[in-house]
Amino acid sequence: MKVGMFVDTFYPMVDGVIKVVDNYARRLANKCEVVVFCPYVKGYDKEEDKKYPYEVVRCSSLPIPGVDYSLPLPMADPSFNLPLIKSGLDIVHIHSPFAVGMAGTLYAKMHQVPAVGTLHSQYRQDFERAFKLESTIRMALGTVIMTFNACDECWTVNNAIRDLYLNDYGLNVPCNIVPNATDHVPVADPAAAAQRVNSRYGLSAGETVFLFVGRINFIKNLDFMVRSLKILKDRGLKFKMLFVGQGQDEDKLAALVKELGLEDNVIMAGLVDSREGLQDLYSRATLFLFPSLYDTNSLVQIEAACQGTPTVFLKGARTAATVTDGVNGFFSDPTEEAYADKIQEALSDESQFRRIASAAHEQLYVNWDTVVENVYGRYQELIEQKKEQNERSSITSRLKQAFLPDVEDSHL
Repeated sequence: MKVGMFVDTFYPMVDGVIKVVDNYARRLANKCEVVVFCPYVKGYDKEEDKKYPYEVVRCSSLPIPGVDYSLPLPMADPSFNLPLIKSGLDIVHIHSPFAVGMAGTLYAKMHQVPAVGTLHSQYRQDFERAFKLESTIRMALGTVIMTFNACDECWTVNNAIRDLYLNDYGLNVPCNIVPNATDHVPVADPAAAAQRVNSRYGLSAGETVFLFVGRINFIKNLDFMVRSLKILKDRGLKFKMLFVGQGQDEDKLAALVKELGLEDNVIMAGLVDSREGLQDLYSRATLFLFPSLYDTNSLVQIEAACQGTPTVFLKGARTAATVTDGVNGFFSDPTEEAYADKIQEALSDESQFRRIASAAHEQLYVNWDTVVENVYGRYQELIEQKKEQNERSSITSRLKQAFLPDVEDSHL
């Protein structure tokens, strides 16, 4: 089996979708051939691509001012198209519905191989921020859904996102639930992990630590979070907040922290690309703060659960569709005052906190090995189904040519 993964951004850029693609590709490479088709991005190093246990084929791209991502240009790049044409893929899996994803679905149609599309994002929210006219938003969303509807089936991470696409976005192909997971493992010695984090970031032993990991982008409600922290500080709560990651709103976040007088409470830790370093951070954190209404099922909440660190979400967040309030996580009403209240409530009852933290680990932590084993099996089923479909189509076509040469296919 030869699998093609298609994504509109890739390393050295880091986000949840890229991590999903990498974790799929790494594990599938133990069973079959894998090629990741993606664009060149800022900071790309050709030698780094050679270190992956799978092939990487890149296309040219143009930077987009004001955002983290670039515009891929696969159709205009022979160094991308020639390897794709010669690839001999048995199945296409698109992880984004734009230029590179479209190239994947076009390949699948031309070569009559199955295509799977994973629904990672709530695209309407992206388009509402980018465009002012509702007609433009609908047109952009229609293009996205057209690409996903060109797949044989789509996958998404929970029922909330599945319902969104089927009921609101216009998806009309089968849509199955395939959960996200993590390659993290629980730290062997939490006390030693805490000491490493304390030493690196100047934290005191036993100090209450809140953590965010991900793109530094206000689309994830980071300004909301900081204003909630200001409320907690004004109430006298002592804490440190670590923001781990990079993104287009780093300067805006730092300015807001300064404006609210939180410089002594907030640490901008930058990008941490070491799995061990991230595991230490999740283990050291008291709570993981994730008030995003944008994400679908973020990997970071699973990474936190791996270390038994519960997350504080907002009610109605689709990313929290697999979480139960007061059982394996915490949910707040969508106001800054309520979010501050929920954080204090979580910290106020130690026995309840330990119970919820334990349940987060037991119920929400999923390893990629289990998920990708099921993915591989589904790939095999789809390939066999497509072969049977192609064979039936071929037989029908031959019969038509032999006995009904003048009848339109639509009448058969």
